[in-house]
Amino acid sequence: MNVEFLGSFTSDTLPAESYPEVAVAGRSNVGKSSFINTVLMRRNIARVSSTPGKTRTVNLYLCDGTYVLADLPGYGYSKAPKTEKARWTRDVDAYLTKRANLKGIVLLVDIRHFPLPIDREAIDWFSSLGRPLLVVFTKADKLKRSELSRRESDISGICREKKIEYAVFSAKTNLGKKEVSGWIRNTARS
Repeated sequence: MNVEFLGSFTSDTLPAESYPEVAVAGRSNVGKSSFINTVLMRRNIARVSSTPGKTRTVNLYLCDGTYVLADLPGYGYSKAPKTEKARWTRDVDAYLTKRANLKGIVLLVDIRHFPLPIDREAIDWFSSLGRPLLVVFTKADKLKRSELSRRESDISGICREKKIEYAVFSAKTNLGKKEVSGWIRNTARS
């Protein structure tokens, strides 16, 4: 896959839309950078940090010259000042509600900690936006097989009840990579 980093933007500096876009959102420390690197088949296109809350702008990646993947700032934990957190919230809200070429949203949730109230609220909010939503449960490699199976059962019930598509994913083992990559490409083309 040919990937070009287009830049980092706030809601005030986002470039004009020329391609369909799919957004990637999630709580801080959910593995967004690892997810993006895995899905885009690039080792370090998105910088991985051991400190949560490092993505502070909307980062855009042009994929195969046909669609844009947007990496949104994480929500939840961050030691940033309140004014900066408020700007992130404004940027994410503006991006998700005003971007005409936004075709879908991938929401990342750490499978080990689901269902945290903040993740349930995020699922409800992203669902209310009226765009296709895929909830991706990350860090599946961190669970034992029996625990993963039990979590998948719980997750499928919750997602089926809300009529939400979901996938289980591991950047380390590539579990779910093919399904998630396909969903992103198909959604961008719709």
